Amino acid sequence: MTAPVTGPVRRRLTVRGTVQGVGFRPYVHRLAADLALAGYVSNTANGVLIEVEGPAEGVGRFCELLAGQPPPLAAVTGVGSEDLPATGATDPFTIRPTEGSTGRTQLPPDTATCADCLRELADPDDRRHRHPFLTCTHCGPRFTIATAMPYDRAATTMAGFPMCPACAREYGAPADRRFHAQPVACPDCGPRLRLVPADGTGVRPARDADALATARALLAAGRIVAVKGVGGYHLACDATDATAVATLRTRKERGGKAFAVMCADLDAAERVALLSDAERTALTGARRPIVLLRRRARTDGLRLADEVCPGSPHVGVMLPYTPVHTLLFGLPGDPPGPRVLVMTSGNRSGEPIVTDDTDALTRLAKLADAWLAHDRPIASPCDDSLLRVRPDGTEQVLRRSRGYVPRPLRLPLPVRPALAVGGDLKNAPCLGEGDHAWFGPHIADMGDLATLAAAERAERHLTRLTGVTPRLVAADRHPGYHSTAWARRRASQLVLESPKLVQHHHAHIASAMAEHGLDGSTPVIGVAFDGTGYGDDGTVWGGEVLLADYTGYRRFAHLTPAPLPGGDAGVANPCRLALARLWAGGLAWEPDLPSVAACTEGELAVLHRQLTRQVACVPTSSMGRLFDAVSSLVGVCHRAGYEAQAALELEAAATEAWHADALAYGFGFSRPGPAAGWHIAPPLEALLADRRRGTPAPVLAARFHRGVARAVTEICRRARSATGLDTVALTGGVFANGLLEEECAALLTRDGFTVLRHGEVPPNDGGLALGQLMVAATAINHETE
Repeated sequence: MTAPVTGPVRRRLTVRGTVQGVGFRPYVHRLAADLALAGYVSNTANGVLIEVEGPAEGVGRFCELLAGQPPPLAAVTGVGSEDLPATGATDPFTIRPTEGSTGRTQLPPDTATCADCLRELADPDDRRHRHPFLTCTHCGPRFTIATAMPYDRAATTMAGFPMCPACAREYGAPADRRFHAQPVACPDCGPRLRLVPADGTGVRPARDADALATARALLAAGRIVAVKGVGGYHLACDATDATAVATLRTRKERGGKAFAVMCADLDAAERVALLSDAERTALTGARRPIVLLRRRARTDGLRLADEVCPGSPHVGVMLPYTPVHTLLFGLPGDPPGPRVLVMTSGNRSGEPIVTDDTDALTRLAKLADAWLAHDRPIASPCDDSLLRVRPDGTEQVLRRSRGYVPRPLRLPLPVRPALAVGGDLKNAPCLGEGDHAWFGPHIADMGDLATLAAAERAERHLTRLTGVTPRLVAADRHPGYHSTAWARRRASQLVLESPKLVQHHHAHIASAMAEHGLDGSTPVIGVAFDGTGYGDDGTVWGGEVLLADYTGYRRFAHLTPAPLPGGDAGVANPCRLALARLWAGGLAWEPDLPSVAACTEGELAVLHRQLTRQVACVPTSSMGRLFDAVSSLVGVCHRAGYEAQAALELEAAATEAWHADALAYGFGFSRPGPAAGWHIAPPLEALLADRRRGTPAPVLAARFHRGVARAVTEICRRARSATGLDTVALTGGVFANGLLEEECAALLTRDGFTVLRHGEVPPNDGGLALGQLMVAATAINHETE
């Protein structure tokens, strides 16, 4: 029998995870003090280091409780423990300064203002009453102000704001809510707001309240104000003012793409949209993403302008997440102002979000009537995240950025230090090492030099914060992608071999596998539907069923190809895509078809010559392009002003009739044996016949959606029969379509399949880099074995 320990013991603990900048050290200090233990706690490059000494029972109890009730923003992923010789220490437990300068500590994302800070903001007796930069260890900016690790004030953009004596006392008091809250400040020592009018002349006002009051009055008068947030500028206007919203749409060159709105509070959100309990939770949580909600058909005195989200039954809604936002809507006693604001990223469509103040005055000069700016620099751009909540309450993130970045994802297999650059659309790079991966924030579409420069800055910032020095670079196989060219340059800068190029749809499937923790020992049936992906045969893929693991894939089935007239340039004309689909299926261009009527005679003649002579017609198996074509055939959208407009409007039409009709259009399949292709002509023929019978467009759209879901289930059955595999991954941008994803998942689950759906990792190209990372790292591991 082991004799009990009777004297003091000493133990060293290394706590890993999101444990810096979240109040973890004061939590440790209070815990040790309550147990009357000696020792110290310190931030280090690799986490939080603790040495604790005292009676064995007390030290044991301390270790049990350490990860039990950490601060709200903390996330403990591991605790290392080592016994040390006791020193006889009896001094009170202390908090030591940070040790080291590099490492793998996990920095928390930016989070919304906490309830305690909001109470202080509204309290006239509090010294931070109406302070626009109020924060504490439980809330506020982290990622967007950090310039290096470990996370200390000197390594943030708050370094230029020396603390006043009162803030310094709070910062240094372990029992205070602001102990080592790096953004801590007050009206005497913190950043300041300024209001710059359209003529560019603006003097910093004597009080932040003056700038806010002026901005609020401008918004109430129908003006557009550029508002500097934590991760970049927004363009704001009154969402109920049709003229203001239309003006912003014109200036931003937004086309018909929906705007997101910010509601003053949950009550205002309830008045413009229908909310489930899960959607309320998503709206009010610390991450504060934009949540896609169903618009109310009738409103209680708070009607959004039609131009906010034309043609859509949904509206993207978020709640205030900074004190500036809260004050912009006003506190009790302030003059009334708008209760719902359009709050869209501060840029022209297709450009990266503006973060620099001087840049904002130039790039937003023709968009804004005034600028509500401040003098705290933004270290990294970080746009708002976007998600939808499924009927079962689970979340599907469509844009992973503020509130999520740089929170790591646990990988199912260890990887060497690597950078994956993603694709050209919805770009978001990803770094990985060991069993963790870190996404950078959403950048934008890689269409110009400004966006490419923003992506490079974002990658450098993420590298500094994670400590990952890539030894491998991964990219898409498309030879014309700007992101792939960037990957080659980055590999050269790092003195590495050429990037590992990963097939687009293979990367999508690997991303879904990694998110669900699959180690790749068994392949999955990957259903990868999107608009464009470079295929092995040099054509455009996008309606793919692949049998895949991390090491490779086999193309089991795909949509039968049809010409894509004009290549990528033709995507803006769904009517032409529709006629190309009919041509490929041997179906006539009848004059009464909406797609025919949408084209001029000259356009029809040119298109016919293109198709018959196969001039500038790349074959495509894309499901995204099929949705675009059907959108035109049913008369919903013939010309697209932004990416996926036709498909989004088709989904909106289908939603109208989803519960009124249960029929589905049937696809044709290659026989005998496994499906090499599935044919488009049968559902199109049935759709046109229904249309000639006078069937409404929403019913046609719903039957098409259901037909696609049933075809997916049939193909997966064939794959299971041929291989024995019974796990299906639904991935690619088409599965941002809630109707299609829900119907596919329901039918497959009913048929006995295990279905993998994306949650925190976007199904679209915003999640592509994670799959690239896993495929490239696995290939390298196999090469070195």
